[in-house]
Amino acid sequence: MNAVKYLALLLLLAAAGTSAGVRPEIRYFRYERTVQDLPPAGGQACFAIDPAIFAHAAPQLADLRLYEGTAETPYALHQVAPPADKDQQVAPLDLGRRAGQTVFDAAMPQGNYRDLQLAIAGQNFIATVEVSGSQQQGRGAQTRIGSYTIFDLTRQKLGRSTVLHLPLSDFRFLHFRIAGAVAPENVKGLTLLRASVGEPKYLTVAATSRVVEKGRDSIVEFNVPANTPVDRVVFEPGPGTGEFSRNVRVSVGRIAPPRASGSEFPEPSAQAFGNLLRIHRVVDGHPIAEERLAVNTPVNENFGEGFGEESRPGAGTRWTVAVENGDDAPLPIGSVRLEMVERELCFHAVAASSYMLYFGDSALAAPHYDYATLFTRQPGAVQVGTGPESANPVYQPRPDSRPFTERHPLLLWAALVLVILLLAGISLRSAKRATPTPR
Repeated sequence: MNAVKYLALLLLLAAAGTSAGVRPEIRYFRYERTVQDLPPAGGQACFAIDPAIFAHAAPQLADLRLYEGTAETPYALHQVAPPADKDQQVAPLDLGRRAGQTVFDAAMPQGNYRDLQLAIAGQNFIATVEVSGSQQQGRGAQTRIGSYTIFDLTRQKLGRSTVLHLPLSDFRFLHFRIAGAVAPENVKGLTLLRASVGEPKYLTVAATSRVVEKGRDSIVEFNVPANTPVDRVVFEPGPGTGEFSRNVRVSVGRIAPPRASGSEFPEPSAQAFGNLLRIHRVVDGHPIAEERLAVNTPVNENFGEGFGEESRPGAGTRWTVAVENGDDAPLPIGSVRLEMVERELCFHAVAASSYMLYFGDSALAAPHYDYATLFTRQPGAVQVGTGPESANPVYQPRPDSRPFTERHPLLLWAALVLVILLLAGISLRSAKRATPTPR
């Protein structure tokens, strides 16, 4: 009985065991890159993380390590210009009609802003929007910002645009006057589209000019390496392309490694929708010039979060971009690009030192440096580069540090079954002994 208890206790301890924290060692990194063009006098230096690094690094770049010789060097990762904050809704104030025009005000959030989108109900309209700004509502002088054309050309199959591309502004109140077939009850509000000032820089992840016609759709497909973020799809129309308005579907799913039987794991997919638009014309005296040639993607570097699982080694993503042509001739497409927002790695370079970037050790967790917590990109930071990727000449596979139960799950189950059978046998014997003998 005691032996069975000891065996059960040992099994419980083995099942509860966890691997110790894994520390980085240069010999366990598969890949390396030399940091080039370092500043002779030292100081803050930054270089771009290109798509090839994402392809061979761990998810979220958790295994990226920078070394000066054999000493680990702290660093900070950041986007060159962060994407816009979330769209912000703004309600119209004092909405009404004055002198035959629809007028209203809007209280804007503090800080700089640019693009606004009016929420206008209805179809088949063209209107001119005069926008001015002030720091106080109803008092003080107003500064004229500009005049903009909004339209809905559903009848001509040329889509709609109610976006106002303002210059960089920080007025606390904006004032709108709409001349045209837009009544006050058609104005539902406005949306602040970009709360951030800087436009992000983009790097090309993949590009192709191969377009396949399937039914009424023009299809473009890409295979993207694992863990590589994609932030938008950009279209280049072919030469001589005129006006158009085409809906776009972007579908993405994970390419799973095949099972031993040869089948693949079933993979869910994410989708995004957008519209390609090019229109240059004068309608009823209103000049209209609008062009949209990019579609935001449904996923980025947090791709695994949307699928409820961690990225598996060798699992890339399959991107299918479909341009819906409807009854029109296929849209001439010169090329299609998948792009990612540029990420930078910044660190403090010591004068007369050399640095090597290592990656390719999936056992590592993301590092936590004081340098990253306190990081501020300095205006004088030197832009450096990295050499081509190469295999780490001292690489060796990391020993399996998983708990015993993870490395031998079948043995654990066999032992548990044995314990259950032994306990059942002991219980049966005890029950027989406790049964009184009939007289």
